[in-house]
Amino acid sequence: MAEDVVDLCAALLRIDTTNHGRGESAGEREAAEFVAAHLEAAGVPATLLEPAPRRTNVLARVPGTEPDLPAVLVQAHLDVVPADPAEWSVPPFAGIERDGYLWGRGAVDMKDMVAMVLSVVGTWAREGRAPRRDVVLAFVADEEDTGAYGAHWLVDHHAGHFAGCAAAISESGGFSHHTFDKRIYPIGTAERGTSHLRLTATGRAGHGSRRNEDNAVLKLVNALGRLAALRHPVRLTPAVRAFIEQVGAALGVPVDLDDVDATIARFGPAAKLVENTVRNSTTPTVLDAGYKVNVIPGSASAEVDVRTLPGTVDELLAAVDDALGPDVRREFLQHQPPVQAPVDSPWFDAMADALRAEDPEAVVVPYCLGGGTDAKAFSRLGIDCYGFAPLYLPEGFDYRSVTHGVDERVPVEGLRFGARVLDRFLSS
Repeated sequence: MAEDVVDLCAALLRIDTTNHGRGESAGEREAAEFVAAHLEAAGVPATLLEPAPRRTNVLARVPGTEPDLPAVLVQAHLDVVPADPAEWSVPPFAGIERDGYLWGRGAVDMKDMVAMVLSVVGTWAREGRAPRRDVVLAFVADEEDTGAYGAHWLVDHHAGHFAGCAAAISESGGFSHHTFDKRIYPIGTAERGTSHLRLTATGRAGHGSRRNEDNAVLKLVNALGRLAALRHPVRLTPAVRAFIEQVGAALGVPVDLDDVDATIARFGPAAKLVENTVRNSTTPTVLDAGYKVNVIPGSASAEVDVRTLPGTVDELLAAVDDALGPDVRREFLQHQPPVQAPVDSPWFDAMADALRAEDPEAVVVPYCLGGGTDAKAFSRLGIDCYGFAPLYLPEGFDYRSVTHGVDERVPVEGLRFGARVLDRFLSS
């Protein structure tokens, strides 16, 4: 089997693994079988596990030459978000190479990482090399929904596979970000918590033409207005503080931690890496009320995307309750706490060294992810989880806009760069 990272990524992109949510998905089994076949061809036994039909996960372990060293977990998800072919310049599951890029849904989220890991394992097999420490592999289903068929299920039912893992790497970090004349490589050392809420207001149903002081829709809308008016204070977590201080020093930008917003505004393109992680957020996203224009419904509901920084969950939820008032009930759709890993650690240093070995001008900094990943599952096992899926990205390439966006693509040379960096890190 060809182990070239570009060929591997193209083949993975051609497998439609769309996760539609609510338990509906496609192709995770086919992708898992592809991954397992390549691992087996490299002499690495692979185990396929399904919590439900066709929701397939792959587990494997590459033995190290020094098994007493702490193991490292590499975890990557096989599923992708939906793509509307009518919006794309190319078919989203064609895996086309054009203009120096591989195009397709999942190109940067995160079949690129899957391909890089398979390429590294294949290279080790061909060259007769092995890592120093055990490298534990988990290629999982369902990250793009709840993880109930993937990482969270594995942690609940197969925790023994991850015994001895001290650290883990996965998506959303290690990519180059061009800012002024510098190349910044953020490594994820934290991520905000996910506390998705459903809000429900109840009232007295009635005719739309009649006065009604107990209108559920008005109760909900007024509560959402108060929620939207919340001004969350700046909270500098260790990862965010380190990012601001180190990026400011690299760019020669004055840093004033008493005026974080003004400081970030001086960061130019790098501001996007940090602006969403200096505060908590409460964003209404779904409304559901009524069924006929002349009927006042007896209930109304909304869903709110709440993201919490480490150490702020209780404070944030108290502010939400104050804003909602007594007429609106809240419940959790999902409640996963924030994740933090040490910034000052040998793991972070090893990732930084691997990046600088391939790009001597790399400015490597810690950062906090604004969203969430399967790190929330694996951190429950006491594993320090880092966002490290290295890529070299051309100047002007908007990595964040193509993630979950139209015409998702990954630079071919960036893939090869990432595979070399991963080889260095995982071999160390």
